[in-house]
Amino acid sequence: MNRELRRISVVIMAMFLSLFVASSSIQFLNQESLSNDSRNVRSVYDSYKTQRGAILVKGKPIARSLKVDDPYYYQRTYSSSMYSALTGFFSFYQGATGLESEMNSYLTGKNSQQFFEQINAVLSGTPVSGASVELTINPAAQKAAWDALGNLEGAVVAIEPSTGKILALVSKPGFDANLLAVHDGNESNTNYKTLLSTKGNPLVNKAISGDLYAPGSVFKLVVSSAALESGEWTPESTLPNPLKFQLPGTSTYVQNSGEGKCGGKSTVSIADALRFSCNVPFAQLGIKLGQDRIRTQAELFGFGKSVKIPLSATPSSYPENMDEAQTALSAFGQFDDRVTPLQIAMISSAIANKGVLMQPNLIESVLSSSLAVVDQPQPKIFSQPISASTASKVKDMMVAAVARGVSSNGQIKGVEVAGKTGTAQNGQGEPYTLWFTGFAPANNPKVAVAVVVAKGGGMGQGGRGNTLAAPIARKVMEAVLNK
Repeated sequence: MNRELRRISVVIMAMFLSLFVASSSIQFLNQESLSNDSRNVRSVYDSYKTQRGAILVKGKPIARSLKVDDPYYYQRTYSSSMYSALTGFFSFYQGATGLESEMNSYLTGKNSQQFFEQINAVLSGTPVSGASVELTINPAAQKAAWDALGNLEGAVVAIEPSTGKILALVSKPGFDANLLAVHDGNESNTNYKTLLSTKGNPLVNKAISGDLYAPGSVFKLVVSSAALESGEWTPESTLPNPLKFQLPGTSTYVQNSGEGKCGGKSTVSIADALRFSCNVPFAQLGIKLGQDRIRTQAELFGFGKSVKIPLSATPSSYPENMDEAQTALSAFGQFDDRVTPLQIAMISSAIANKGVLMQPNLIESVLSSSLAVVDQPQPKIFSQPISASTASKVKDMMVAAVARGVSSNGQIKGVEVAGKTGTAQNGQGEPYTLWFTGFAPANNPKVAVAVVVAKGGGMGQGGRGNTLAAPIARKVMEAVLNK
C-alpha cells in the first residue's frame, strides 16, 4: 500500500513540476513574443494603458501618444502622411503595421532589454513607459522625396552608402494614420475600408513590398557587374551592334529605345551600351554570360533575400530555368525580373561603397523614458557583391551615363553624379515603369538613391526614366548635399 502511495505521489509531483515549468516558460521566457502577438487581445487593451513611446526624426516626434480622457487613456497621433510608409499605423481595431508593429516591444516597454525598467515599475507601482525610437531619416531628404513625387504613384529610397543608414523612404500615395488611430470603432473601420479601396493602394509600402516592379535598364548595372567580375570582359569590350537582334528560337526581335543603333557603329563597348542604355548589346551579353552567372551576381546584391530594415522587405527575384531568349530579355530588366526600390538602392549603394554593401537600417537608437540608450544598431556589412575594381569601373560608366548619356537629368551643378535610368515595359498597351538610381558625389558618395514612378507617371508609354524619375532623384540628392 505504501509503495503504491509513493508511486502516486511521484506521479503527482511530476505533474506539478511539469505544470510549474510550463507556466513559468509562458510567463517569463515567452513573455515578449506573447505580448507582441496580434491575437493577444488583453495585450492590446493593456498597451493603451501604457504611454507608448514616440517615433522620432531628428528628435521631433512623427508618432506619439497623448493623454486623453477616455477608457483608452492615450491617443496615438501622427505628424504627417509623409512618414506613413515608415510608421505604419497603431489601431485598436486594425492592429499595427510598419514600425509601430516591428518596434512594438520597445514602444510598449516590454522588450527584454527593458527588464530593469519593468522591475522598477512593479516595485514603484507605476506603469512602465515605452521607449522612444529615433530614426536615421534625414528630414530634408524625406520632404524632398515626398514633394518631388507629388501626385505620382511610386517610391523613393535613399541610403548613406558607407553605413547603410536609410535617409529617406517614401511611398506614394501615402495615407493619414490618424484616421485609423481614432478610438471610435465605426469610424476607424469605415476609414480602413475606404483606404483599402482607394486608388493606388496607399496602405501598401511600395518602397519595400507590394506588387514588385520590372526593373528595366537599371538591371543593366547587375549584368555589367557580372561581366566585369567574370574577368572575361572589360568596359571596353565590344559586342555586335545591329539595329535589331532576333531572340534565339523565336521570331521576336529586340530593339533599342528609339529603334536605332547604339552609337551608330558596327560594334559597341559595354561602357557605351550602358551610357546609351541599349538593349540589343545587353541581350547578347546576357546570353554570353548565361543566366546562372547573372543570378549569382543578383543574389550577392540581395536578390532572393528578405531584408529587414527592421521593416521586412519582399525579396526581389531573378527568374530560373530560362531559355536563351528569356535570358536575353532578363539581361535588360525584362521578362520576369522583379524588384523593390530598396533593392535597386542597395545595388547603387554597393557600387558607391567600393563594392561593399552595408545592411540597410532605419533605426538610429532606442531610448528609454529616462533617455538611457536601450539599443543602438551599429553599421554592419550585408555582403561584398563586387570587387573595389569592378565598383570603380561601373561607377565610371554611370558617371558617363549622367554626364553625356541618356541619364542626363540626374546632373547636379558642381557635383559629379553617377546614375542610370530605366524604362520598363509591362505588356502590350500597358504604361511603362520609370526608374532612376545613382549616387553623389561620385568619388565621395554621401547618398545613393532609387526612384520608381509607376504607371508611366500618367504618360502611358510616353514617359521615360530620364524625364520623370531622374529629376526626383536629383532633388533628393541635392537635399542630402545641401545644394
